[in-house]
Amino acid sequence: MHHFDSSPKHIAIVGATGAVGEEILKVLERRQFPIASLRLLASSRSAGTKISFQDQILVVEALEEGSFSGIDIALFSAGGDISKQFVPHALKAGAVVIDNSSAFRGEPSVPLIVPEINPQDVHHHHGIIANPNCSTLIALMALYPLHQKFGLRRVIASTYQAVSGTGARGIEELRSQVTALNQGEVIVPKVYPHQIAFNLLPHVDAFLETGYTKEEMKFQNESRKILHLPDLQTSITCVRVPVYRAHSLAIHAEFEKPVSLAKAQEALLEAPGVDIIDDPVQALYPMPLEVQGLDQCHVGRLRLDSALPNALAFWVCGDQLLKGAALNAVQIAELL
Repeated sequence: MHHFDSSPKHIAIVGATGAVGEEILKVLERRQFPIASLRLLASSRSAGTKISFQDQILVVEALEEGSFSGIDIALFSAGGDISKQFVPHALKAGAVVIDNSSAFRGEPSVPLIVPEINPQDVHHHHGIIANPNCSTLIALMALYPLHQKFGLRRVIASTYQAVSGTGARGIEELRSQVTALNQGEVIVPKVYPHQIAFNLLPHVDAFLETGYTKEEMKFQNESRKILHLPDLQTSITCVRVPVYRAHSLAIHAEFEKPVSLAKAQEALLEAPGVDIIDDPVQALYPMPLEVQGLDQCHVGRLRLDSALPNALAFWVCGDQLLKGAALNAVQIAELL
């Protein structure tokens, strides 16, 4: 375990030109993270790209095994394969890795951290700290304060996941399909198996033999680990929707103790990282368009569940590039 002081750090960002990498840069700048030096790393085809940070122009370098000399903290957001290949080199160079992929999340020795929920788990790291899955993270921002109050037993949820969850190419696919349809052109899907414009795909990540997808099981496995609830029961359906940015979830949560709306609202009002947007009469409720670019997750449509005992139903939206990824990664770096 590295015990860092608060002196400026030598930081590397792997996947610096991707959707999450770009957000990490903005978050570091906005939160005035103490930086001694910043090394931007990406694939060789992105090398040479110039990116402005604070008052300087930084040049993206090609990611290599020797890219991590002198680095204190390496933020990885270039997908699981790159993490598996290059994280060992970062560790060997003495860096602490904050990994945004699913590569190490399941390993018992790797803490899975949401700073508002389980910051104490960061002390048990052996060089790698994992950033949770984006839709799981957004759900837990609302579920955790309710769990503290009532004791969580079971979660049934559907996700409404934006195309930026797939990265810049997901955004481009939706944009180009909308344009093509408006011009009466034929659509050839590349990123997704079907047209995503004006459509819904109940298909996020690969399918398992059970009929659930990997993304749906991440919700269960990661929630159990973050909340320290090894027996938490979940049943999730993950859906890709034609929204550019910000994930939404419809959640039905069953608790050990009797619930009340007043206590639930109180718990959410006090919780960091969450705002209640809930006045249906005025048509006020969380929407993906409204949370784009916001650090906070929005919770609304809060009601007693009409089908389950001791249960609440609600709707939550969060910017999955921010709290769902970049912001949470930087908050973990701040914890260090």
